[in-house]
Amino acid sequence: MKRKINNKIKADVEMGMRKVTQYLMLVILLGCAACASPESSKNNSSNASLYQKIGQKPAIDNIIDNLVNLIGQDNVVFSHFAQSNVTHFKEKLSIYLCNITDGPCKYNGDTMQDIHKGMHIDTNQFNHFVELFIAAMEASNISYPIQNQLLARLAPLRESIIKM
Repeated sequence: MKRKINNKIKADVEMGMRKVTQYLMLVILLGCAACASPESSKNNSSNASLYQKIGQKPAIDNIIDNLVNLIGQDNVVFSHFAQSNVTHFKEKLSIYLCNITDGPCKYNGDTMQDIHKGMHIDTNQFNHFVELFIAAMEASNISYPIQNQLLARLAPLRESIIKM
């Protein structure tokens, strides 16, 4: 049953990844700095922040729980997390995502560049992690438009994380 679910998630991720990848490439190519800034969600017609649209802290924590489970079963990126303190990782990522989605949290941890320094993350590993993140959002029932909004805010991190 677990294998069947994983295969379904993988198939869904592959199908959805094509659309998300095209969207991310567009965001990156256009250098959409406005999409990455917390103020961008305040300029849309709705007054709800991305944090509110995503489902606030319970939804963010659910995404992170799903992500950690997927990472734990993954051969491509697990080695980067094998020595991590899972509790610390989950707490910091929760605060980071809360902050980047205009939630009430203030992230005061290390920069993404500092966190990933010396990890030698290549393009394949980075893209695979994005696939896992998308699968975690899908398993958390986050809609595609909300996924795309969150991914657009995270996309500018790509350059500071990938080191060949």
